[in-house]
Formats: sequence, C-alpha cells, structure tokens
Amino acid sequence: MSFRLAVLASGRGSNLRALIRAQDEAVLATRIVGVFSDRPACAAIALARDRAIPSFAHRPSGYDSREAFDESMFNQIEAVQPDLIVCAGYMRLISERAVRRFQDRMINIHPSLLPKYPGLDTHARALAAGDREHGASVHVVIPALDAGPVIAQARVPVLAGDSSESLNLRVLEREHPLLIQCVKVISEGTITLSGGQIHWKGRLLRSPLLLNRFDQLEEST
Repeated sequence: MSFRLAVLASGRGSNLRALIRAQDEAVLATRIVGVFSDRPACAAIALARDRAIPSFAHRPSGYDSREAFDESMFNQIEAVQPDLIVCAGYMRLISERAVRRFQDRMINIHPSLLPKYPGLDTHARALAAGDREHGASVHVVIPALDAGPVIAQARVPVLAGDSSESLNLRVLEREHPLLIQCVKVISEGTITLSGGQIHWKGRLLRSPLLLNRFDQLEEST
C-alpha cells in the first residue's frame, strides 16, 4: 500500500510538480491523495485537476475566522486519510488547533537556512545581511511560524552580483530534491517524527541532515 500524501499549496505548485514527477519515476513510493489550497485559482490546484488528483480549495474570506477555515479544510484533509501532510508553498499560518490535531504528521519546506529568516522575503533578507550561504529547510510544523524542528537542509552559495531573483532560482533547484528526499525517508521509516523529536535510523537527530551533491541526505559533520 502506498504511503499517502496530502499537499497544501497556495501558488505555482513547483514543489507539487516535483513530487508528482518523483512518483511517476518511482523515486517515491507514495500517492498524493489530495491537494488543498486557500486560493482556488492557483496553479497548484490547476495542476492537481489536470492530473486527476482530488483537490479542495476555498477562500478564507468565506469563513468567520482562521480557526473556522482551518477546521473545514483539515476535516477534508482528514477524510483522505493522509500518512503525511506536506506544506509545499502554502502561504497561510495554520491555527494551533489544526497543528495539534496532526502533530508529527505535517512538514513544511521553507526557503532559508532556519532558524534564519522565518516568514517572507528570505532571499532579500539573506542578501541584505551579507550572507555567504543560503538555502532551504524542511521542518516539522508546530504552532509557531517556521519554528519547528528542522529535518534537513540544502545549502547554496551566495554569489557576487546575486539578486533576489537569481538567488531564488538557485535555491529552488535544491528545494525540489530536498523535499523529495525528506518525503522519501519519512515514507520509508528512516526518519520518524514523535513528540516533536526527529529520529534518523533509530537515533535522535541532533542537527539537521544535509542534502549532498548526489541529492542524498547525510548527517552533518
């Protein structure tokens, strides 16, 4: 039986497309059982419909509160019985109640080397700080913005003359394999999430794994 994924997205769906490709190429033994969004017209929802993946998209403005919107959406997520929820470019804060409901079953990909630069405009902030290295992180979702335990990271150099756009493109090239590998090791049981802790091959993970040049995860040295 395939490992079941629910994907949350708000934008162009590039990470969703990467997950679908990895399934098609048998890199992942997973099945995306639903795509969920707060933006019915976004490209991620169009992609899901094109691939005949069940999709659910509603505008938060139609609900009385963030909690009411999340209650409705996460009821729909629960109905597809996911083993893992993947936030892949989902641009809304998730209410504490919804996060607690799916504790240890929800991950997010974020375009920075957390704990640096939670939130938005990460590439511009890295450039403004004069960082020599930037990247992306996959972390466990907790009821705080981009603050959950980090599973793994991909690093890229910041080059002379970089703009936010050029740095974004370089990070995005590493985001996709990073997310795929994190989903892979979770679906295979090499990584387990329990009580806010991450275990790698049965041992407590004390620092994030790194994506190497062969697009494999390894322990940092």
